[in-house]
Amino acid sequence: MSELAGKVAVVTGGASGLGRAIVELFAASGAAVVIADIDVDAGERLASTLGDMAAFQCTDVADADQVQGLVDFAVARFGGLHVMCNNAGIGGSLVGFLHDDLADFNHVMNVNLYGAMVGSQRAARHMKTHGGGSIVNVSSIAGINAGAGVMTYRVSKAAMIHFTKSIAVELGRFGIRVNCIAPAHIATAITRYDMAPVMAASQPLPRQGQPEDVANAALYLASDRSAQVTGVVLPVDGGTTAGPPPSRSVTTAAVSGDARR
Repeated sequence: MSELAGKVAVVTGGASGLGRAIVELFAASGAAVVIADIDVDAGERLASTLGDMAAFQCTDVADADQVQGLVDFAVARFGGLHVMCNNAGIGGSLVGFLHDDLADFNHVMNVNLYGAMVGSQRAARHMKTHGGGSIVNVSSIAGINAGAGVMTYRVSKAAMIHFTKSIAVELGRFGIRVNCIAPAHIATAITRYDMAPVMAASQPLPRQGQPEDVANAALYLASDRSAQVTGVVLPVDGGTTAGPPPSRSVTTAAVSGDARR
């Protein structure tokens, strides 16, 4: 595949989980890829498997200077920056809101929101004077659908969605497209719950989502196939944001009604 031939991409949180799947697909699609992560061992191992067109840069996205260094590294190593994928993220406390001491608030917001804001800003400063580019932010359906628990995480992902739409408006005149992916029910290191009952209750498609599904969405938004697409939120959620599956009684009644006709 050559969807991204000649492009340079940065993927934060790229050493594992969704980020790793995105890195591997971007590289397979012809891009030179910079893997940014705080996990040095995993990042370097992944880069070594992808060859000369991949490189690892240890980066804490909550540190603006390190994010600027990441952009500078990509430009110096591969000659430019065309795709910035702000994927790095962490979970939050699983306790109910009334029992949450909010001790992790600053850390979660710094990684999930501030990191995406700084990553977008520093990438866009380069893209503005180099022909534009694509910024892909990875949010969550927790930022779309209201729900109980993990309140700080939900707030961070909801804010990322509004931020994505807002800078899409501001940066469009520079040829910079900004879009957002909202995954759901995909097993990663930060999804620490039993997905089977949640999927049964909330996801119309029974199929279990995989990191590769998110990577495919990221490739679409990074490539010229989405040249006229900016400011959108693309759920990769098996239909969860559309609505829950019908109950067994509703399904049975619908089938019975069809039979009578």
